[in-house]
Amino acid sequence: MKLYKNTLIIIAILLFESVYAQQEPNYTLYRYTMNVINPAYAGADGTANLTSNFRSQWISVIGAPETQSFFYSRPLGEKVGIGLSIVSDQVFIENQTSFNIDFSYKLQVSETADLFLGLKAGGSTYDIDRGNLTNIGLPDDPALGNIDSGFRPNFGAGAYLMHDKYFVSLSVPRILSTERLDEADGRVTQATQEAHIYISGGYNFRISDNTEFRPSTMVRYVDGTPLSVDLTGAFRFYNRFEVGLAYRTDEAFGGLMMINLADWLDIGYAYESSTRDEISNNSNGTHEVFIRFVFSRTD
Repeated sequence: MKLYKNTLIIIAILLFESVYAQQEPNYTLYRYTMNVINPAYAGADGTANLTSNFRSQWISVIGAPETQSFFYSRPLGEKVGIGLSIVSDQVFIENQTSFNIDFSYKLQVSETADLFLGLKAGGSTYDIDRGNLTNIGLPDDPALGNIDSGFRPNFGAGAYLMHDKYFVSLSVPRILSTERLDEADGRVTQATQEAHIYISGGYNFRISDNTEFRPSTMVRYVDGTPLSVDLTGAFRFYNRFEVGLAYRTDEAFGGLMMINLADWLDIGYAYESSTRDEISNNSNGTHEVFIRFVFSRTD
């Protein structure tokens, strides 16, 4: 009974936060999923690749977030890059799927650094499964029927500075702040999709011929929510294997690893444990799985 009660509390928190300030998903492996948040990264690594990422939060908690991401990117010539991303995000009774096309343009700022500028265009669909409330023993809320679940266009922009030893990223993947507002029988229901601002950076410290220390950070700002900061420290060995620790302010801590199995295949895994007792006491953590296929290289 205690587990069920705490689960309902968590669900209520999820529903409240998502209805009043719709959030984009977090990624522990953000250095490798940069295509989702920054259109300037399309083609920046000099490869044509197809990447899939699956993230399941708070295992064993009913209605916890699950995110599936797919993105393809490649350079076109020496200066232009293109990308396509599909992200399906499910939280409790909410389902959102976004489709975006990315375009990037490279400017050489020095002999060792390039600046990529990018644009993102697309949109998303949004749906609420009211029937799922009764499946878990909760009453249907007629007010949820007032939320507009139609298609919403989107565009974004970003910049990505890349050097052999470091990177700096600034992006706003969702510039449009859309409202889904309806009124029925004197009741007004509102849900918003706010602009997200991401600032990220990292540096690769060469410790020996075969070892690098790769610290990085991701700062995320959304109007109406606390500032979120990811701090990551990882060691990379023989340019094939990477292992590290990660911390997200007031949310979670965990570990990650990346393995380059072949020139054409990378796989990764990350695990997080929540720092919030009401979640950590009733879940088996958060799991994130990453796989990337590389078809060609231009560098």
